[in-house]
Amino acid sequence: MSGEDLESGRGCDDLLGVLWGKSEEKAGGTMNLLLSHLLDTAAVAERMWDGFLAPSTRRNLDRIAGGVGRGRRLFAWLCGVHDCGKATPAFQRMWPKGAEAVRAAGLGWSDSAISRCTWRHDRAGGYLLRGLLSSADWRDEHVDWVWPLAAGHHGAFPDWTTTKPTPRARGQLAGGGRWPEAQAALVQRFTEELGFRDLADVEPSCVPSRAAQLHVSGLIVMADWIASDEKHFRGVDTLARVTIDRARDRAGRAWGALRLRGGWGRLAEPGPEAFKDRFGEGPRVSQAMVMEAARRMRAPGLLVVEAPMGEGKTKAALMAAEILAAKFGADGVFVGMPTQSTSDPMFGQVRTWAAAVDEELASQVALLHGKRMFNKEWRDLLEGGTEGPESRFGGIDEYGECGDDDLYGEGVATLREHPVQSSQRGPAEWFLGAKRGLLCPFVVGTIDQLLFAATRTRHVMLRMAGLAGKVVVLDEVHASDIYMSQFLMEGLRWLGQAEVPVVLLSATLPPRQRRDLIDAYLAGAASREEFTADGLPEPRGYPSVSATWMAQDGSGPRFDVDTCEGWRDDLHITVELMAETVPGPKAVPEQREAAMAEANAAVATYLGRALADGGCALVIRNTVDRAQSLYSELRKSFGDDVLLLHGRIAVGPRADRTAECLRLLGAQKKDQPSARPARLIVVATQIAEQSFDVDADLLITDLAPIDLLLQRVGRLHRHQGTERSGRLAEPRVVITGFAGADGTPEMAGPENIAVALDRPAPRFLGGSEFIYGRHLLLRTAAHLFTAADSANGWSIPGQVPELVAAGYGAGEEGVPPAWREDAEAARLRWEDEQRKRVEAAAGYLLTRRGDREGGTLSGLHYASVPGAGRDTDLDAVVRDGGAGAEVIVVLKDGETYRTLSGRALTMNGDVPDALLDDVLGGTVRLPPRYTAAVAQELAPLPGWLGHPRFGYSPALVLDAQRRTVLADRRVRYEKDLGLVEEGEVTGTRG
Repeated sequence: MSGEDLESGRGCDDLLGVLWGKSEEKAGGTMNLLLSHLLDTAAVAERMWDGFLAPSTRRNLDRIAGGVGRGRRLFAWLCGVHDCGKATPAFQRMWPKGAEAVRAAGLGWSDSAISRCTWRHDRAGGYLLRGLLSSADWRDEHVDWVWPLAAGHHGAFPDWTTTKPTPRARGQLAGGGRWPEAQAALVQRFTEELGFRDLADVEPSCVPSRAAQLHVSGLIVMADWIASDEKHFRGVDTLARVTIDRARDRAGRAWGALRLRGGWGRLAEPGPEAFKDRFGEGPRVSQAMVMEAARRMRAPGLLVVEAPMGEGKTKAALMAAEILAAKFGADGVFVGMPTQSTSDPMFGQVRTWAAAVDEELASQVALLHGKRMFNKEWRDLLEGGTEGPESRFGGIDEYGECGDDDLYGEGVATLREHPVQSSQRGPAEWFLGAKRGLLCPFVVGTIDQLLFAATRTRHVMLRMAGLAGKVVVLDEVHASDIYMSQFLMEGLRWLGQAEVPVVLLSATLPPRQRRDLIDAYLAGAASREEFTADGLPEPRGYPSVSATWMAQDGSGPRFDVDTCEGWRDDLHITVELMAETVPGPKAVPEQREAAMAEANAAVATYLGRALADGGCALVIRNTVDRAQSLYSELRKSFGDDVLLLHGRIAVGPRADRTAECLRLLGAQKKDQPSARPARLIVVATQIAEQSFDVDADLLITDLAPIDLLLQRVGRLHRHQGTERSGRLAEPRVVITGFAGADGTPEMAGPENIAVALDRPAPRFLGGSEFIYGRHLLLRTAAHLFTAADSANGWSIPGQVPELVAAGYGAGEEGVPPAWREDAEAARLRWEDEQRKRVEAAAGYLLTRRGDREGGTLSGLHYASVPGAGRDTDLDAVVRDGGAGAEVIVVLKDGETYRTLSGRALTMNGDVPDALLDDVLGGTVRLPPRYTAAVAQELAPLPGWLGHPRFGYSPALVLDAQRRTVLADRRVRYEKDLGLVEEGEVTGTRG
C-alpha cells in the first residue's frame, strides 16, 4: 500500500467495510457501518446549523474555525468524529457476528487478554483522537480541548489518565497490527468526506471558552442521539453506499419527520411601538426604563430588574429579552420561575407574547416541570402526541443504541406502542424527553432547570446547550435560599462565560444578594475564579434596573444603573401585632395544642369583627399543621366562606382550589362582571408568597423574614378599582406567630410594644425558627415592633428597598439594645449554618473551588453525583434536603383500588386511559422526613409497572378510613384538609 493511499484512507476499504457501528438487530435489520454513523451524525449537525443553532452560536463557531463560513464544516466534523473510539477491539468484539467479519479482514485481538477488561468507546475515542490530532501536528491547546468532546459524549468528562486502556490488556483493547492503520483511515476518510484535505486542515483557529466547549458538547450529544435512531437511520452495510451525500439525504428526511426547528432565527430589534403591539397597551415608565437599559448594553450581560409586585416586571423582561436577542443573536428564551404553580400561568403569558412576535412561535413554547400534564393549555398543545417519549431518544449505549441510560426506566417500547402523531401542534416531540427539554426554542419552567445545569451530573452538557443561545429570564430570584443560591451563582458563572444575556427579576432583593449575583456573572464573563464588581453603583430609587457587561476591549465591566417612579402611588400599610402563646421547646403535646387553639380563636375573633360588613382576607401560616388547624376553627364560624391552600393537598384538588382563588380574588377581566364574593377567607401557607395574583382586603400572617413578609404584603390591596367595605378601606397587615420572652402574649401585645422593646427578645414559633432561623426573625421583629409602636406603619412599595436592606443588614442598627446579646448569638448560629449549607452544596457544583479558570472539559466529572439524571432525582441535589418525595394516594376498598376521588381501578391497580388524570391528580408531596421511608416501604401498584407516566411512582395506599402508617407515623387524607399527620404510633402497625 502506498503512503498516499494510507494517507487518504482509500487503501483501507477492506477494513472500513467491516468496522461496524450498530448491530443489525439494532439498526433495522442491516448492520450499520461505523463510517456511516459518523457521516450520519455530521449530516445531522449540518441540519442543526441550518435550522436550529442560534446566530450567536454560529458566529462563535465561525470565530473558532477561523473565519466566516468555516464554522459549519468544523461543527459537523466535531459532531461526527465523536464515535471514532468504536474502531477498537474493545468495541468491535461486542457483537459476535460483526466481530467475526472484523477478524476475517485481518483486525485481530487476543480474547484472553481482554476478556475481563473494559474500555468504553467514548473514552477510547478521546484517547485515539488525542494521538491522531497530535500526529497531524495540531497545536497542543487545540488537541487539549477537542479530545474531551469525544471522551465525554456519553455524558461525563473523564480526565486524561482515565481514558487510557488498562495495561492488563497488554495493548489488545486499542489493538495492534493493522488496528492503528484502520483507526487513522476511518478518521481520514470521514474528514475527506466533509471536504477537508486532511486532519491538519481541520485544526481550529482559536480556543473557545470552557462554557463554549460545554455548549458544543451538548450539541454533539444531540446530533448523536438523533443519528442513532434506527427508524430514520437504518443500517448501511456496503461501504460503496456510504457517502456524505447519502447521509445528508437521510438526515434531511429525519429532520423533517422529527419536526425539529430553532426559534425565531435572526430577529429585528423591536422599536418603540413593539410593547403595545405585544401587549395591547403602552409601557409604564419602569417598563420603558428596562427596555432602554437593554438597548444601551454593548455586549451580552446581566440585567437586574427590581420593582414592586404588580409593576409589570414580566412584560418588561420579555421585551428586554426580545431586544437582547436581536442585539446579540439569541434564538429563544428560557423563563425560570420559583415553583411549578408559578410556571403554569407564566406559560400562558409567554405563549401570548411569542404569538405576538410571530404567530407560529406560540406552538413552540414548552412547559418544563414534573406536573405539566395537569396544565390544560399544555395538554391541548400536545393533543395528538404523547407525553413520555424519553426512552425512544434516551442515552446511547455501548453499541450505539438508544436507551442505555434508562433515564426513566421505561425501556424502548414506550414510543413504539405510542408512535409520534403528525397532528401534534406543540414543540417537536423529540424535545420532550429526558434531559432535552431546555433544547426547545422557548421554555417556561422552574428555576430548577437552570440549577440542574450547574450540577456535576451526567449529560449536564445537554442542559447547558439548551440555555446557551437563548436569553435567560429568572423571576423572583430572591426566593433562592443560600443552598440553592450556590447553584444559581454557578449557573450564572457558566452563562456569563457563554455570553448568554440574563434578566433577573425581584421585588425584594437584598443588596448583598444583588451584588453576589452580579459578581458571579462577571466572574464567568472574565473567566476568573472570583470577581468583585467594585464600581457597581447602588440604585438610588425603586423601581430600578442594574445592567452590567464586560467591555469588548478587555478593559473590564461596564455598569448602567437607573431608577424611576413606580406606576402607582405608595400604600400606607398599617402594621398591627397579634401576639400569641408560644410554648417552649420542652412543652408537652397538650400544651402545644392548647396554645394553637387559643391562637386560632384569637384570629377567628379578629376576623369576625373585621369582616362584619363583608370583605376578603388572606391568612398565611408558616406551617401546614397551623394552616389546617386554623381552617378547621374558622369553618365553625364562617362555614363555606373559608378556603384552604397548601402544598400537601393533592395536585389535582390543589390546582382546582388555586384556580378558584384566582377566579374570586384575581384581577377583574374587562367587560366581565366581578366574581369577588361578599366575604371570603383564604388560609394558606407560603404557597401564597410567589406569583399568587390575588387581592386581599386584609392580611394576617405569621412572622417571616422581612423580604418574604413584604411578598405577602404584596397581596394586600393589590388591584385598583376593587370595592372594599369601610372597615377595610385602608390596608392592614396583622402579624402573628410570636410571644414575649416568657412565651406569653401579654408583654408583646399592642398596648405593650414600647415595653417589649426594652425587655428580652421575643419568642417565635418553633416551626418558624426551623424554617427561617432566629437571626432573620429577630431583625424583622425589631422593624415590625418599631412600625407598630410609632403607628406610622409602612409606605409600600416605596419603603421596600430600605426595609429589605435593614432586615438583612450586618450591624446592630435597628435592633433594640435589650435584644442585642440574643441577636448576636442568633447571628453567629445563622452564619455557621449558612457556611455549612454552602459547603454542602459545593460537593455537587459543576466546578470545584479553584477550578473555575480551567481551560478544557477534561476531568469535569471528577466525581459522581447521586441521581439517575431525572429531574425528580436532582431535586435532592439542588434543594437542601430535597423537596420531599412524591407519592400517588390511592384507596383500598376490599380487593379493589380506587383513585383519591373514589373511582374504581382493578385489583392490580391497572389504570384505563379515562382515569389517567384522576390517578395522577392524587399526587402528594410528603415532608422530607418521609423520603427514606417512601423508598423503603412504598412501591408502585402492580398494574402500574412499566407505565410511561407513573410506572415508578410509589403508591400511598389508604384504608377505608383514609389512613395508613408511614415511617412509624399515622397519616390520613381528608378532602378539605389534605394530608394530615396524626403523630407517632407505637406497637404493631395496623
